Amino acid sequence: MDDDESPYPLAKRRRTSSHGSASSQSVEPSSQHARPYAGSRSRSRSRSLQPSRRPSRSLSASSASTSASAFSSHSRQQRNYTRSPSPSPPAPRTLKYVPLTTLSRAHARGITCAKFSPDYRLLATGSADATINIYVVPPLSSSRPVEPSAFKLLRTLRAHLAGINALAWSPSGPPTAYTLASASDDKSILFWSPLSSDFPISPSPLTGHSNYVYSLAFSPKGNMLVSGSFDEAVFLWDVRSGRIMRQLPAHSDPIGGVDFIHDGTMMCSCSTDGLIRIWDAGTGQCLRTLVDEDRKGVTSVRWSPNGRYVLGWTLDSCVRLWDYVSGRCVKTYMGHVNQEFSLGEYGFVVSGSENGDILAWDVSSKELLWRAHTAHTDVVLSVDCGKTADRVRGLLVSAGKDRDVRIWIEDVPEDKVKDFTLVAHHLGLQWPWMKSRSDGWKKKRAVDLIRVIEWS
Repeated sequence: MDDDESPYPLAKRRRTSSHGSASSQSVEPSSQHARPYAGSRSRSRSRSLQPSRRPSRSLSASSASTSASAFSSHSRQQRNYTRSPSPSPPAPRTLKYVPLTTLSRAHARGITCAKFSPDYRLLATGSADATINIYVVPPLSSSRPVEPSAFKLLRTLRAHLAGINALAWSPSGPPTAYTLASASDDKSILFWSPLSSDFPISPSPLTGHSNYVYSLAFSPKGNMLVSGSFDEAVFLWDVRSGRIMRQLPAHSDPIGGVDFIHDGTMMCSCSTDGLIRIWDAGTGQCLRTLVDEDRKGVTSVRWSPNGRYVLGWTLDSCVRLWDYVSGRCVKTYMGHVNQEFSLGEYGFVVSGSENGDILAWDVSSKELLWRAHTAHTDVVLSVDCGKTADRVRGLLVSAGKDRDVRIWIEDVPEDKVKDFTLVAHHLGLQWPWMKSRSDGWKKKRAVDLIRVIEWS
């Protein structure tokens, strides 16, 4: 990949004017809600795991589904199109994860999402059984396997009336004050304080969507939350008041994914209508629409760390890297089965597949770095990246329809561990797999083609 096409370019970006084709409107919570759901070719992630007389499109190998991803940020950037990208972090030459432990039958139904907390000390899993499990991640000093009991189940959260589709941790505040947001098939969003209570922070959920709420993302400061729904609308919420700040008539099909840029000034959304749209978080204006000539449905999107690129997962089993300023697709990644749910984060991309495999490849060269054959016995619905307490080894969590939560740890030779620890301390950097910001990595979501993907 050339410098100008790299997700971590060293060259300074040229100035470009913004473009837009869609409009938005501000609404108060009591004034106007999303337009009635007019039907869709897709189903929610948690609902697709429930028994049905008709085969679920989202769970067949030949159908379309949704994918998720995540990016790590490496520096603060200014607003609008004149940002200066951060230096390119070193790409991994080799990568290998080894099994750490398996939490068998963690839920009564398929597991739709798994998320590490910003400090990687907690792990949250959401399921089609409408529950959320909170696990304590133990300190890990080596890549040797541990007993499942090492990951203590702290509590199980119950309040939603239907399956969980998405989870998001607030990126700011002390660990004891972390907020967890959950989205459900019951059309609502709930906030939790999982370290201190089994009950939602507020007894009144965030309501306004007229169909399944499928995707969530906090702003970098944690004061705003963006949600995407099967009602084809994107809502921007004020976290403190629980009010709808803005409603965007974003797409003509269900929303597959949403994400905030690292400085919180812009958002992106994607849909099975084949469009990726870039929004100004302050005004709600659509700045640009990205669309491939084949217009395949897009199931998940994530911003790159430098804020110049958008990574999108599409229903033709491809992952595309877009330069949103020019509107050009600069890279296409292939080789995974992406027709349903999830993904994850950095110089490499980690992907979960419908056949139960997990793959990781180098973003620039597209070289396959690691593959876990039959990591799960069924579709992988979610993956997320984390790191150990000493910040030396990477962690990976994968979950899916088989109801198992598998924890993986990066296999780093002891001599390399010592070398990189010294280098990281001297340069004030973190292990390349890790994010240098204090609020932790942004995590992925679910996907279609790749079932699971992490951008590291």
